[in-house]
Amino acid sequence: MSSKLLIPLHVSYIQKLGESKDDLAYHLTSHLRLNAIYWGLTALCVMGHQEALDREEMIEFVMSCWDDEAGGFGAHPEHDAHLLSTLSAIQILIMQDALDRVDVPRVVSFILSLQQPSGVFAGDSFGEFDTRFLYCAVSALSLLGRLDELDKEKTVGYIERCRNFDGGFGNVVGAESHSGQAFVCVAALAILDRLDVVDTDTLCWWLSERQLPNGGLNGRPEKLEDVCYSFWVLSALSILNKVEWIDANKLSSFILSAQDLETGGIADRPGDMVDVFHTIFGVAGLSILGYPGLVDLDPVYCMPAAVIEAKGLRKGWKALERRPADS
Repeated sequence: MSSKLLIPLHVSYIQKLGESKDDLAYHLTSHLRLNAIYWGLTALCVMGHQEALDREEMIEFVMSCWDDEAGGFGAHPEHDAHLLSTLSAIQILIMQDALDRVDVPRVVSFILSLQQPSGVFAGDSFGEFDTRFLYCAVSALSLLGRLDELDKEKTVGYIERCRNFDGGFGNVVGAESHSGQAFVCVAALAILDRLDVVDTDTLCWWLSERQLPNGGLNGRPEKLEDVCYSFWVLSALSILNKVEWIDANKLSSFILSAQDLETGGIADRPGDMVDVFHTIFGVAGLSILGYPGLVDLDPVYCMPAAVIEAKGLRKGWKALERRPADS
């Protein structure tokens, strides 16, 4: 176990992710490829090493995922367009200063076509709907500067109906509260300037109760801790200015204990296999806590704060200055 974030090892781990094209696991995860590039690039940006991956190669891959029939991006070349991969593509291209490669009107049309009469969004033409996809739509439209084309009242109305008695939010109306859903709903409301919908004290109490004795956070009551919730929980608390309701020192120690000291990368919990998903959200959690040497992360868009500020989208939410005791 290390008491410090092993940045050089994590940079090396991310650089090597695309080198194993002969491995079965590489091909079995093609449905996550574009998302994984976003996760890896964002982690590198937060660690101050954006240049570690080839910019042109990355942009070319993103554009190869364009679904010309639908007007959005799939997770991999020849995959159907989906809101999740479309948002990842937009985020990557913004971080690489290449958004001019996108046919914005077609992307906006694709996104808006997926809003349902209830106000929620389907992820793709096959119809699965969820507050996750609602967040993807709101975030993407905001990043593209086209939020004014969204039916905001209908969108906010659906989020409000997903709010539960404990202050949390479910993935659909009537579903149990979950930390991930708390993030997507609170972040979407922040973008839409409707945080008045949130029962702040009740939700933040519920989120703070997600911390277990070992310092890690879980997604809902009676579940195991998982590094990824370091972002899902902290992001919502950060937006609502309640990061201090979490024991930062214990959470930092938990995240750092899940690092692989030989290959780099961060796992869901100590001793498990690392992956790029938990690497970015572990690093993101540390950034929100103010870990030394990391770039400030915007908790709403999960991108470097400087990028969001440059687009004029940051509205005052900011991680509180918290430092691990041993930093």
